[in-house]
Amino acid sequence: MDRLQFLLLLLMSSNGFCQQGEVCSKSVIESCDDCIKSGPHCVWCQQLNFTKKGEQEAARCDTKAQLIARGCEMDNIISPQNTITIEKKDPLSTSFDQEEPVQLSPQKINLILRPGLPTTFSVSFRRVEGYPVDLYYLMDLSYSMKDDLANVQGLGKELFEALNKITKHAQIGFGAFVDKTVLPYTNTNKEKLQNPCDGNDQQCQAAFGYRHVLSMTSSENEYKEKVAKQSISGNLDSPEGSLDAMMQAAVCGDKVGWRNSSTRLIVLATDAGFHMAGDGKLAGILEPNDEQCHMENSLYTKSSDMDYPSVGQLAMQLEKNNIQPIFAVTKTVENVYKQLSSMIPKSEVGVLSSDSKNVVELIVNAYSRLSSKVTVTHDNLPDNVRVFYTPICDNSIKGNIRGVCENVLVGKKISFNVTVTADSCMENKAFIIRPLGIKDTLTVTLSTNCKCQCNDPVESSSHCTENGRGRVNCGICKCNEGYVGQFCECDRGGKDERSLRASCQRQNGTECEGQGDCVCGRCLCHTSESGKSYHGDYCECDDDHCEKFQNQLCGGNGKCNCGKCECNPGYDGSACHCKKSEESCLTINNTVCYGRGTCKCNRCECKEGYQRPLCQTCPSCPDPCQTKLNCIECLGFDSGPFKKNCSLACSKSLHHEMVDSIPKSSNECHQKDSQGCWINFKLDQLVGEDNYNALIQKQRDCPEPPSVIAIIGGSIASVALIGIILLMLIKLLLYMKDLKEFRKFENEKKKSKWAEADNPLFQNATTTVANPTFTGE
Repeated sequence: MDRLQFLLLLLMSSNGFCQQGEVCSKSVIESCDDCIKSGPHCVWCQQLNFTKKGEQEAARCDTKAQLIARGCEMDNIISPQNTITIEKKDPLSTSFDQEEPVQLSPQKINLILRPGLPTTFSVSFRRVEGYPVDLYYLMDLSYSMKDDLANVQGLGKELFEALNKITKHAQIGFGAFVDKTVLPYTNTNKEKLQNPCDGNDQQCQAAFGYRHVLSMTSSENEYKEKVAKQSISGNLDSPEGSLDAMMQAAVCGDKVGWRNSSTRLIVLATDAGFHMAGDGKLAGILEPNDEQCHMENSLYTKSSDMDYPSVGQLAMQLEKNNIQPIFAVTKTVENVYKQLSSMIPKSEVGVLSSDSKNVVELIVNAYSRLSSKVTVTHDNLPDNVRVFYTPICDNSIKGNIRGVCENVLVGKKISFNVTVTADSCMENKAFIIRPLGIKDTLTVTLSTNCKCQCNDPVESSSHCTENGRGRVNCGICKCNEGYVGQFCECDRGGKDERSLRASCQRQNGTECEGQGDCVCGRCLCHTSESGKSYHGDYCECDDDHCEKFQNQLCGGNGKCNCGKCECNPGYDGSACHCKKSEESCLTINNTVCYGRGTCKCNRCECKEGYQRPLCQTCPSCPDPCQTKLNCIECLGFDSGPFKKNCSLACSKSLHHEMVDSIPKSSNECHQKDSQGCWINFKLDQLVGEDNYNALIQKQRDCPEPPSVIAIIGGSIASVALIGIILLMLIKLLLYMKDLKEFRKFENEKKKSKWAEADNPLFQNATTTVANPTFTGE
């Protein structure tokens, strides 16, 4: 009995509990292939007659638990699984006894994945004891490093001894750098280019960007001889061309002498910062760095023609060539290079003493940290592919994008679980998994399984209607040309399929509203989730989505029909949630909401503008004293705009009575009519919206007509008065002008001065009278 209970519990856990989190998010499903692409937990049932007549074939696509619950047999469930094929798995090497030791296993894996379904495999790593080391010492030879160069020239023996303790297969190379030999980085005066150092330093060499001095060698004497010949140089600004030199040392592998199977280290020794991409614009250098080797006669030939590399370019080339940089820098620039190290994987920063005496110790410590830290990552990852790493080691660092184990001893085996997920369909894609700084790689070939492999039974030939109208494919019918339908039962009769399907679309929308199948130009509706059928010409209606009240459809007092509640007798409301009653809607004159609303759920629902509770007033409506003025004028005094059709325009909405006086009240109106007379009237709104009773005062208040004689006489008098005033003004102006001229004449007369002497040319007139009778006697 106990055994039977255990088996039952195991069956429940495998088919129920494990399926709780599985969800199949279906979209447009027309075939088994569409189902498989919809999600990692979607499976397909190929069982014949699994769907009912008129039911959508998309019902075959669901989670395994759901399909089994609906009666699909396990043998008829199509669910492609992930497959992992290890094509090459050479065992890990224990020591460096061969030309190409194996430190990463396996080496080749082929994956066939289902989209969205992750798969996990394990990768093992073990660092070989005595693995070769290639160390390239790249030194800043600017003038500030003069003391450091003297010490480095004497460190050859100590450096080789330190490396030989690590491995018997150690090699050392040497390179030097300063900066680009153009302004503003270097003084371009001819004499200064030849001797850029200050003073008369006889050991100063000509300015240069980067020079390769010594290729990889295991000879201590050769190292001493080459390095001893080096002398200091100089430049103008503080930052140096460090990134230029590192880029050339990384990409010029054949000239530097990097070995295929070795740990590659670049030791950058400097006391200054570095120039990076974009700084070349200061010297008019616009061509970006091409990440290629440009070295002739051991000199970088494109130093003055090509910009500095960016940090991203350098990091990519260092990673591509499995080179691990060690930045041996002074305390003043430690923070700068720590920031640079954070952007370059597998790099270390050490602080040099002022004269570089501690460089050997610094290199050994940095190498120890680098070699004990194993970082696994990937290259050339295809689009829509995700890779996550889970380290299996004592000192792992959490993180999904890379797998990191620290403090890994030489010869100790560690593992990484690699989880790969493809989010879309693809064929024959590949990417590389490798430890940073190590040559060993794992090539992962990736394809996806997006097609169903169905085994349709032989006896299913008559399933898709007789006379060979179609064939069974994964349990559903694929109809021949000219036939449509769930079982190919519909002959199109010469019509094209597009026109048949168009008749199943409402306003050019979705075919059968997505809730039915178009068969022979008519919609066959599916069954809703509750078991009821969709209905309507386009399957647009369902009886499951009406308003609820107290978590009951239509409040339990009606039925849902095409999204609206049809209430039982005696119930009302959008959700049939209240009993019919008009008690609270009745007014004092025994009307319902004054005819300006409807009573629903024993409450007035007023027309626009009218206020509850009984729809009696409308504060926002136009003033009836204004709107009814024309009707009041024509009904009471037979005048105004409505005079000719007064009965037609006003008799239905206004009932009037002529009175001698209007009782004082709040709704009294006092308006001026079209003739300028004041009309007094009172309006009382009756039942309904536009229905009033009017009391109109018989006597209008019209102003007396003006006196014509007075107006004419006044006008003539006014004109005469204005004429006289104008003449007087003109006369006054003329008088003022004459007076001014006379006064001017008087002033000029007073200013004249006349002489009293006689004019010698003037002769007074004389008169001579002769007496003709006078003889003189």
